[in-house]
Amino acid sequence: MLPPFDPLYSSRVFADVLVASNADEAALALRREDRLATLLEAAAQHSLHYRRLLKGRRAAAWRLEDLPIAQKPELMHRFADWICDPAIALDALRRFTCDPTLIGAPFMGRYVVWESSGTSGEPAVFVQGASAMAVYDALESVRRPTLRPLHQFLDPLGLTERIAFVGATGGHFASTVSIERLRRLNPLAQGHLQGISFLQPVKALAAELEAFQPTVIATYPSAAVVLAEEHNAGRLHVAPAEIWTGGENLTTSMRQFIERAFGCALANSYGASEFLAIASQCSRGRLHVNSDWVILEAVDGQGHPVPAGETSARTLLTNLANHVQPLIRYDLGDRIALHKERCACNSALPVIDVHGRDDDTLWLGKSAVAVVPLALTTVLEDEAGLFDFQLEQKGPCSLSLTTVPAGIEADRLLEKARQRLLRFLDQQGAGGVKIHCSAGKPQPCGRSGKSRRVIGLASTRPAG
Repeated sequence: MLPPFDPLYSSRVFADVLVASNADEAALALRREDRLATLLEAAAQHSLHYRRLLKGRRAAAWRLEDLPIAQKPELMHRFADWICDPAIALDALRRFTCDPTLIGAPFMGRYVVWESSGTSGEPAVFVQGASAMAVYDALESVRRPTLRPLHQFLDPLGLTERIAFVGATGGHFASTVSIERLRRLNPLAQGHLQGISFLQPVKALAAELEAFQPTVIATYPSAAVVLAEEHNAGRLHVAPAEIWTGGENLTTSMRQFIERAFGCALANSYGASEFLAIASQCSRGRLHVNSDWVILEAVDGQGHPVPAGETSARTLLTNLANHVQPLIRYDLGDRIALHKERCACNSALPVIDVHGRDDDTLWLGKSAVAVVPLALTTVLEDEAGLFDFQLEQKGPCSLSLTTVPAGIEADRLLEKARQRLLRFLDQQGAGGVKIHCSAGKPQPCGRSGKSRRVIGLASTRPAG
């Protein structure tokens, strides 16, 4: 069975996104207001949770700021009241996402499903229908920057592209599900889209990339840096025409290093499991919020708006596309700065600076093997079931793994995590690492304001 896809609605959304890309602030605001009213009406009608919050009043009478901030743990705890389709059961969703053969397959024949990472506890599960997926598809297609204008003119459908996604390919994560969904929808794309796991040793990862010879590599900034270093060292022989990154902080020095190594341009984006295409890079390298379909609120620790240009303590997201599982003033946890000034590219879409994950790549073992942070967190979450942790490097062959919770269950999870992590590192060629575990330890925040989960040691990085 094919994943949900509505060609007529997709065409309408594509055209609207194209028009809105050149619209002024007033036209964008009108779209936003209409879509918010429609979302609130749907939530009040079909979600018991929001019906209680709106207390029988017409949704149009509510202002967004009148609604409380939504937290992931509370929403997942009340999932049956939150979801708008009562036929969707959380237990069934959990069983679905435990089966890797179903990645990208439709749930109940009409929904696309993925789960988030467990950065702040148990992973959330997100359900979207064909209409929400049409919005994500259109935003990704229309607002991704044109890095090769002539190539895009000659091949507007991307029929000659070979796109490699380097990430955690064995789980129901948003990027992996999106890739597999496209492969299922279009058999012709199967030879042009490939997911490559970054959980395998770097040598094996390089071999897969070389065999595929992608024209585009899509991955996380930390993984792109490792690939660039492998390329510079002569251990990776690929010549991509574009690099796409997202999901982590991308510094100016990281961008320059990656672009110099591969000799091509890089396009960055900002997305989340809660909304795939929050912001896209413009021709001037700035991130623009797709404010016709997503509302971001930059707030302080008490939930009050912060001035334009000031970095927030947290970010509230309202997804205007997903009416199946309403995300209204949802606490993303990231820190952002929304700017009032118009970008030099002349787009009316607001400019944003994102201060998200700032975990480190670890260089481990006597051979200083590079291990990207998202690979480590994937192993600890998916294989060990450990979500609230901090992994800190103490030396070339020494790690400290700590959790905030204490007690017998925390000790059991730590030992399971230690064993899974040792096995993974051995497979990476970083054998001989010692992991010291302790429970009940507070975790200091990093530059992003969130607890840093993977902390490296600069002295272990190889010279050059």
